[in-house]
Amino acid sequence: MAKHKTPLLDQLESGPWPSFVSDIKQEVAHRYANPKGVDFQIPAECPDDLLGVLELSYVEGETHWKHGGIVGVFGYGGGVIGRYCDQPEKFPGVAHFHTVRLNQPSGMYYKTDFLRQLCDLWELRGSGLTNMHGATGDIVLLGTSTPQLEEIFWEVTHNMNNDLGGSGSNLRTPACCLGESRCEYACYDSQEMCYQLTNEYQDELHRPAFPYKFKFKFDGCSLGCVAAIARSDMSFIGTWRDEIRVDQKAVAAYVGGELAPNAGAYAGRDWGKFDIQKEVVERCPSQCIRFEGGKLEINNKECVRCMHCICVMPRALKIGNDRGCSILVGAKAPILDGPQMGSLAIPFIKVDDDYAGVKEFIEATWDWWMEEGKNRERIGETLKRLGFAKLLEVTGTKADPRHVKEPRHNPYIFWKEEEVEGGWQREISDYRSRHQK
Repeated sequence: MAKHKTPLLDQLESGPWPSFVSDIKQEVAHRYANPKGVDFQIPAECPDDLLGVLELSYVEGETHWKHGGIVGVFGYGGGVIGRYCDQPEKFPGVAHFHTVRLNQPSGMYYKTDFLRQLCDLWELRGSGLTNMHGATGDIVLLGTSTPQLEEIFWEVTHNMNNDLGGSGSNLRTPACCLGESRCEYACYDSQEMCYQLTNEYQDELHRPAFPYKFKFKFDGCSLGCVAAIARSDMSFIGTWRDEIRVDQKAVAAYVGGELAPNAGAYAGRDWGKFDIQKEVVERCPSQCIRFEGGKLEINNKECVRCMHCICVMPRALKIGNDRGCSILVGAKAPILDGPQMGSLAIPFIKVDDDYAGVKEFIEATWDWWMEEGKNRERIGETLKRLGFAKLLEVTGTKADPRHVKEPRHNPYIFWKEEEVEGGWQREISDYRSRHQK
């Protein structure tokens, strides 16, 4: 029998969608029944008390979690989020409720053996509740006690060949899309790049030294399956710099109804005959497409690589062959200064096997941000405070029209002395000879 009455939480089970409350109740029943005879290393009533403290929070309109306390594993500054309940006598099962983050595999591919090991471990040493996955991408193991942390760390790293994820003012666990393993649109190997940079920057991942959190995300193309442009301090978005490949016969097949648009994704309803003018040409954000005389033409110099046309007619249009990625900086959720999207810093860079150019840009950016960033200031806020031009300067990036996000509010341009031929010094007599009083 459950320990706590939860009338407010029960309402969350009444809607048409699956409820996390039902999931927790299922775990409560499982732990009390304990069909496998598990020797639970934290109280069996942990998920039951979790429901109780959450119900109390709903009743009183305030949280009963205390975030913080120095808790972790030896040698790591990140990966464990300390969490305690401020009502330990009433809810002893969640007196400690620490969260452990694990570094997910690139593309979130799992073997069933790994998942079984993970579930068995968390049933034994945790609450049995997991979050697959956190906003950054981590495997999130919800709720354990302080004495179990080193035990969990040993099991995960030595027997499961997995590492902790990131937390605190450090590099958070990088995340990527499926990339070339499943997607024909991928312009670079996002999984490999994610894996290599994760290994390269282990110190930054586990030993906090930044002003605040920093996230990498890798999208193989602009369709953005991990929403890198909106959710990462530095995003790597696949693109190409040559022309979209056009198969005019396939275009005619779409127009003639022989091929279903959108790869048949909307076949469940009768949307009427495919209209290439309305569904492709007029929806191009840069108006770089026209369809005349049965032929589709693209002004590739004006194309912004949104890929809408490719998604509508995937058999007719293909991404270019000269592929790489764009690097954007500064996206974040609201903390100090509101939400913002990433700003384009590197319009195109080839993704080489050693990632030398990418690493050079990353490290120059970090050096500047660690010097200039304020406490709890994301790099996007530093950029807003000090100006995007400063990032270009410290990273040695040449200014490009594609960097322009919006027209200038200030019409004046101020030159640096080293940019002006002859510097600031002027011969006053020469000046007056040309400018009479």
